[in-house]
Amino acid sequence: MSFVIDIIIIIYLQFLQCCTIRRLSKSDRFPADFMGMKVVGEMLRMSGAFFIRRSFGGDKLYWAVFSEYVKTILKNGFAPLEFFLEGTRSRTAKSLTPKLGLLNIVMDPFFKGEVFDVNLVPVSISYERILEESLYARELLGVPKPKESTSGLFKARKVLSEDYGSIHIYFGQPVSVRSLSQGKIDRCQFNLIPRHIPKKPTEEIQGFVNDSAYRLVRAQEENMVLKPWVLLASLLLQNHHQSQASGQRPGLTRDELTQQAAWLRDLSRQYGAFLHWPDHASPSEVVSSSLSLHRGLVKMSEGRIQLAVEQGGQVNPGEPRTAVTPEEELLNRAVVILSCASYRNQALHVFLRPALLASALHAASSNHKQEVFNSFSFLRNMFSNEFILCPGATVQDFEEACFLLMKTGELQVTEHEVLVTERGQRTLGFLTNMLDPFLQGYQVVCRFLCEEASEALTEKQFIPDVRKFIIKHLLAGRLRYSEVLSSDLQKNALAALLRLGAVQKMKGAQQGTLKVNKVMVNSLEDTLGGKLPTQKAAVARL
Repeated sequence: MSFVIDIIIIIYLQFLQCCTIRRLSKSDRFPADFMGMKVVGEMLRMSGAFFIRRSFGGDKLYWAVFSEYVKTILKNGFAPLEFFLEGTRSRTAKSLTPKLGLLNIVMDPFFKGEVFDVNLVPVSISYERILEESLYARELLGVPKPKESTSGLFKARKVLSEDYGSIHIYFGQPVSVRSLSQGKIDRCQFNLIPRHIPKKPTEEIQGFVNDSAYRLVRAQEENMVLKPWVLLASLLLQNHHQSQASGQRPGLTRDELTQQAAWLRDLSRQYGAFLHWPDHASPSEVVSSSLSLHRGLVKMSEGRIQLAVEQGGQVNPGEPRTAVTPEEELLNRAVVILSCASYRNQALHVFLRPALLASALHAASSNHKQEVFNSFSFLRNMFSNEFILCPGATVQDFEEACFLLMKTGELQVTEHEVLVTERGQRTLGFLTNMLDPFLQGYQVVCRFLCEEASEALTEKQFIPDVRKFIIKHLLAGRLRYSEVLSSDLQKNALAALLRLGAVQKMKGAQQGTLKVNKVMVNSLEDTLGGKLPTQKAAVARL
């Protein structure tokens, strides 16, 4: 439902500004249950939306008709076209790898000279409190998404009476395809083939579209307005994990949390965050307001603020409370952790490159600059399915990370060495802790593939089987982060291993079966930080 709210908000803003209502597309392929909803489906149609299939498969006729429909809208200038570049909704509040289908279509008329230019406007929408935070968390844990219906929408209307804070919508600077392609694309090639004949994009065009897509998603990230709770969620999550590992009392006093939040506010601003922190209010007032708005995720216990991770409860809301198994108890706690992580994830783009460098420094065998760069390059490559990292920009990202950490006094970078200053210990500790859940998630997937993956393992079986493996190790205390239960993280880890050739999809009679190169997977696991213990007690790093 949240993506429908995105659309309605933008339409409403255009109405207030007396703008032409846009024709809307949904790269999430507007699910059939929305199309069949009597009120919502008709409302979306009247707002300019058109419904398309989730997948075109091999239906070339459908693809040709759809492409021509979209191009006709662009060429005739009926109305601007809105679509979601990432292709589907994010259940983790992280940006997703962009999908290129619609972007290819909207750029095609410019390549063929049918329009003078195409302007792409990145739009960023930030919610202070996510409407479906617990629903998204449960989906990541394998609980099926409830089917959308008009009756269900009206039954849930009482939810809208709650306070969800503010919403920020930022329209970025238009990006001209003509300017982007200057010196990169030779449009003369399109004069050799009649325009009406469909042609598969060349590698040159695909590369250009891919680079443009990443640039647009990066612009959307940079224009995201972050609220104070995003910083508080990051601090409370790290405190929760550290207290679990050390056995210390969980939580922070209000003064401790306020002091740490003010420190992180200043650091994020130095890193270029678009942070909405009320200047007229004291830090303690800002913290209190954020905690009040998100009171469902935090609690006060013995004077300390901590995540509201309960020992009992039920996985599905609305059911009577009954005795639960250890597995159900674990999943209940994970709902709160993943809900909180969805807010932390909104700030990942701000800290990502410095965090990759901090983790590279931790993993490298020396402070030699080339050694640190090699470690940084490996982590960046490994996580390129997890985060928005523009292809071919490894050196630029490394230099950006060095610059930011040098600017704030955490590093000294010479021609041959990267040295951590005394004041840099605190910041680098925070940054490495931010990436640790993702490192552990990839490591545990590697361990599963080496230890328990059968030769008949299919891509469809992968998520349920790896979830069982993770639950077993979490209950045994061998894993530190329950965030590794996220199906999104598990899928991204598998995608990375497929991309690197450590896992392959079988074709022919065994189509869909995963073939694991255990030697290569073991090597990748080692490089990520060491093998996962499966027989002995947990290690603090994991």
